[in-house]
Amino acid sequence: MRPAHLALAVLVAAVWGVNFTVIEIGLDHFPPLLFSALRFLAAAIPAVFLVGRPRVAWRWIIAVGLVLGVAKFGLLFVAMDTGMPAGLSSLVLQIQAVFTAVIAFAALGERPSRLGALGMVVALAGIAVAAVDEGESGPLGAFALCVAAAACWGVSNVLTRKAAPPDALNFMVWVSTVPVLPLLTLSLVIEGPSRDLAALSTLDWQGASTVLYVAWATTVFGFGAWGWLLRRHPASTVAPFSLLVPVFGMSAAALFLGEPVSGLRWWGVLLVGGVALTSLAPRRPAPVTRRVDTPVATEAVGRS
Repeated sequence: MRPAHLALAVLVAAVWGVNFTVIEIGLDHFPPLLFSALRFLAAAIPAVFLVGRPRVAWRWIIAVGLVLGVAKFGLLFVAMDTGMPAGLSSLVLQIQAVFTAVIAFAALGERPSRLGALGMVVALAGIAVAAVDEGESGPLGAFALCVAAAACWGVSNVLTRKAAPPDALNFMVWVSTVPVLPLLTLSLVIEGPSRDLAALSTLDWQGASTVLYVAWATTVFGFGAWGWLLRRHPASTVAPFSLLVPVFGMSAAALFLGEPVSGLRWWGVLLVGGVALTSLAPRRPAPVTRRVDTPVATEAVGRS
């Protein structure tokens, strides 16, 4: 990887890591579901008018939009709003790599190597350590919501793999159009119109800045640059850089929010080590069933 590409990969990890601190600040201004809806609205408009028509089938855009946008980010924002620390959130979400591997095995037949399986065990041990710490210092329910968000991220990763978008930026912008109305509806039903109107009527520069950061920096730039790197380098070269996200996430939360980092949470870095093994280990290809064309099938192909 060229030095410029290496720097870009580290920059994306830093942007994504700092994002958790920005979300924490934004939650002081908005209810979580409204905040998530505004994030996708700002990511989609005006970019949707600049990236051209969707390049994959709408079923994939809608599926990823609902799972990633509504479920994953809705759960994450609610988890952080109910007490999940920003730094710990950045760490726990990396368990998505384990969920991705398990779901890919079930849905796509991709079998992890022995090293990958060991990585999952280590990652789950890290999650257990982090859960013990959160159980002692914060609401365990919020921790469970964060793990659920990671599971939804894993599902969306497999759906994105199936969709195989040729342009990651185009795909992400169109995906961002899907969660806006569902999240706004959930916000009105769960958080209430009065709370939403109060947040919007008292909007200041800090609140607006958090929306723009999570929309443009994290979503449009982050996912766009990540997709650009994936088109130029093997996934096994690019993916490990995501393991820097908790490093930046926990550091930013400690620096800007004053979040303490306990000894148990440092031991939770086992999670990152486990995810590293999971991400770096080669996967066994799914077994291929050889098909023998019959004369009828061959003749049909010849006429097509």
